[in-house]
Amino acid sequence: MSALTLWTRRDPFAEFFGPVGIERGFVPAAEIVRDGDDAVVRLELPGVDPDKDVTVELDRGRLVVRGERRDERAEQEDGRTLREVRYGSFKRSFVLPAHVTSEAVSASYDAGVLSVRITNAHVNNEAKKISITV
Repeated sequence: MSALTLWTRRDPFAEFFGPVGIERGFVPAAEIVRDGDDAVVRLELPGVDPDKDVTVELDRGRLVVRGERRDERAEQEDGRTLREVRYGSFKRSFVLPAHVTSEAVSASYDAGVLSVRITNAHVNNEAKKISITV
């Protein structure tokens, strides 16, 4: 496994987006980038209030981001509407290296993008050879 691989996944849609085939709900786009020894997870969350609608947690070795994009205008509209913007609850989770603690995780929100930095995520991330006794 490459030292650049931070998260492992079998099926990216099932693992990160939830069950395939759901036509309603909001699934924020995400990217994971390496910044030195740190990893940065960015999620596109335009129109979301990060203070009241988003939580970031470290839960049993997983970074879990959940929240909701609310449609404040839905009750005000009367008549026909064409919508391509999705609303609803979301949950994204990412497997972290075993050595990551909650002290290494910080989050910020700017211009509709949630950035979660995992400090030293790539430190000690190399495979180690195990000798076989005969």
